[in-house]
Amino acid sequence: MKKAKLLLLFILNLLFISCGSNSDKKKSDFSLHFVSSKVEFQLGETVKLRVQNPKKKKIDSTSFYYDSQLIGTGTVELEFPLNIEKLGNQKIKAIVFSLGETDSLQIDVKIFNNTAPEIYTYNIINTYPHDKEAYTQGLEFFNDTLYESTGQYGTSSLRKTNFETGEVLNRTELSDQYFGEGLSILNGKIHQLTWKEGEGFIYDLKDLKKTGTFKFNKSKEGWGLCNDGKQFYKSDGTEKIWILNAETLAEESFIQPTTNRSISTQLNELEWVEGKIYANTYQKDGVAIINPKNGAIEGIINFKGLRDKVSQHAKLDVLNGIAYNQSTKKLYVTGKNWDKLFEVEIVKK
Repeated sequence: MKKAKLLLLFILNLLFISCGSNSDKKKSDFSLHFVSSKVEFQLGETVKLRVQNPKKKKIDSTSFYYDSQLIGTGTVELEFPLNIEKLGNQKIKAIVFSLGETDSLQIDVKIFNNTAPEIYTYNIINTYPHDKEAYTQGLEFFNDTLYESTGQYGTSSLRKTNFETGEVLNRTELSDQYFGEGLSILNGKIHQLTWKEGEGFIYDLKDLKKTGTFKFNKSKEGWGLCNDGKQFYKSDGTEKIWILNAETLAEESFIQPTTNRSISTQLNELEWVEGKIYANTYQKDGVAIINPKNGAIEGIINFKGLRDKVSQHAKLDVLNGIAYNQSTKKLYVTGKNWDKLFEVEIVKK
C-alpha cells in the first residue's frame, strides 16, 4: 500500500512538472478561480472552485488537490469543506484532462483558524539558579536532567546541567564559526541546530561527544527544535515549522502557525508539551500553543513581567527557553542571559 501511494505521488509530480501551470510560458486554455471573490477562509468554511474554459474546449475530467492530496474530481467545479486541513498560505491545484492532453492549474488560498487563541497567564511555583552567561537557545529535559544549547559566535555550547543548583555537569564548546540554536533529544542522541551555518550536530547523550552532522535541505536557518518521539519539528524564523524525518533528519513537510487572523513568524524555541508545540516568539513575552496537525495556534501564554524578576545587567536579553519535564509534568522557562530558571503553572486568564 505504501509503495502504491509513493508511485501515485511520483506520477502526480510528473504531471505537474510536464503540464506546467497558469504562469508557464505556454498559455493555458483554462484557469482556476474561486466562485466568489473571497480568497481568505476559516476552518469549517467551504471553498468553491471553478475551472474557467473561455474556448469551450471539451473537458473529460478534472482532479483537484490540496497539499498533494486528492480532494475531489469532476469537470469544472468543486466544493471543498475545510475540516482539519493545514492552515496558512496554501495552494489548490487542478489537473484538467481534455482531448487527450493534461493541463495543470493552481490558485493561492489563505486559510485561518476558526477560533481565537485562548489567553493564559502564569504563576511562579519555584525559582532556581541559572548561569547568566548562558545565551539560552534550546532547553530540554531527559530523565530529570536539563540539557541546554547556548548561542553567540565564540561562546556557543552544549550543556548538561543540574537544574536545581544551576551546576553545569558537562559541557561541549562549539567552534567559533558556529552559532548554537535549538536542541532536542531522541533515540539516545542530542540534536543541536546552528543558526546560519546550514547544518546541525549530533551528540552522544552520555558524554556530549559529537558523533555526526546533518544538513538543512530546505530551510536556510536553524532556530528551535523539539520532537514528539517519532519526528522532529524545527523553526527557522519564517512562517514555517518544518517536520523532519527522525532517521534522515530531512525536512519533509511543514505547518504554518496560524490564528483566526494572522500567520505567525519569528517563532523561536520549541518544546513538545502533551501533544502540543509550545513556541516562544522572538523578542516577545508570549508563548504560542500550536496544534501540530494543522498549525492552529490554540492558545497564547503571556509571560509579561517575568523578565523583571531576574537580575538586571548589560547582557540581559529576551525570554527564550521552554522545558517540560515529562516525568513530573512540570514546565520551566528562562531567557537569554537570565540568572534564574522558573518553574511555572499555566492558568487560563
